[in-house]
Amino acid sequence: MSLLHDLTNLDLSDSTEKVIAEYIWIGGSGIDMRSKARTLSGPVSDPSKLPKWNYDGSSTGQAPGKDSEVILYPQAIFRDPFRKGNNILVMCDTYTPAGEPIPTNKRSNAAKIFSHPDVIAEELWYGIEQEYTLLQKDVKWPVGWPIGGYPGPQGPYYCGIGADKAWGRDIVDAHYKACLYAGINISGINGEVMPGQWEFQVGPSVGISAADEIWIARYILERITEIAGVVLSFDPKPIQGDWNGAGAHTNYSTKSMRDEGGYEVIKEAIEKLGLRHKEHIAAYGEGNERRLTGHHETADINTFLWGVANRGASIRVGRDTEKEGKGYFEDRRPASNMDPYVVTSMIAETTILWKP
Repeated sequence: MSLLHDLTNLDLSDSTEKVIAEYIWIGGSGIDMRSKARTLSGPVSDPSKLPKWNYDGSSTGQAPGKDSEVILYPQAIFRDPFRKGNNILVMCDTYTPAGEPIPTNKRSNAAKIFSHPDVIAEELWYGIEQEYTLLQKDVKWPVGWPIGGYPGPQGPYYCGIGADKAWGRDIVDAHYKACLYAGINISGINGEVMPGQWEFQVGPSVGISAADEIWIARYILERITEIAGVVLSFDPKPIQGDWNGAGAHTNYSTKSMRDEGGYEVIKEAIEKLGLRHKEHIAAYGEGNERRLTGHHETADINTFLWGVANRGASIRVGRDTEKEGKGYFEDRRPASNMDPYVVTSMIAETTILWKP
């Protein structure tokens, strides 16, 4: 056991009541994550009890150098699987010193939508399927693939096992357990159709907490890949050609959809989503046109269609939902690099608040 390892894993509770809070926020690209740590005098479980903080927004592409201060507002707390003990991860959103949300702060608008009385009354449940690709650090090519070459065609890799089919499982399992430790409602993992690509699922989670949990799960995953010396990619089509892309299928239901007669409510909601297809596509992730081609289990980006058990549709309804006459549906359009604050709140706004 090395001294560095011993020091990294020190149990602070034996010597001090102080704890470390890792403040986490979304950077200027809208997909990159940033974080820094501060010492607190003792354990904190309520984000409203945490101090606001600031950072140099000119170094993250979020503020000019002449007025670079951006303020962090703590919004959600999770247990820290890296430092353990009473140490915490803190999901923050970002504001100007005057208290205005900066342009990359998508949580602020989502919170307004989720706090609408009509939305609260519907008790929205989300289940998000986050796909991602693990890349070799120096060549940015999927793990397990020969450098500059390709493995055998797709087929044996989805939910596959074995050294010739599943690459990166140690990272995936470490992430799974770390998310459970953190208090994220992670519900499963699996290997994906393209080798080197994996998926984790979060949910069912209620309202804006689903987006908070996805962001913290992404943060934990990127920290683990950092330790492993592997690059994490949320590119929706990391490899061109006959290879599946990466999405973030978003499963959704309202109280009315889960109650008796909910299937009619589901069909009404899907009709609304179809009417706003272009607006949703524009907000569902950069580069999604490379993924939504009508092939590889996708609908064409310019076409809106839905169906029961149809993985080539924009919206898929499960067989159980059709049979029981109530349940949920899956929006298959979001890309893997989507902002979950945008996607979850937009689905809520379109299906509940928007009037055609």
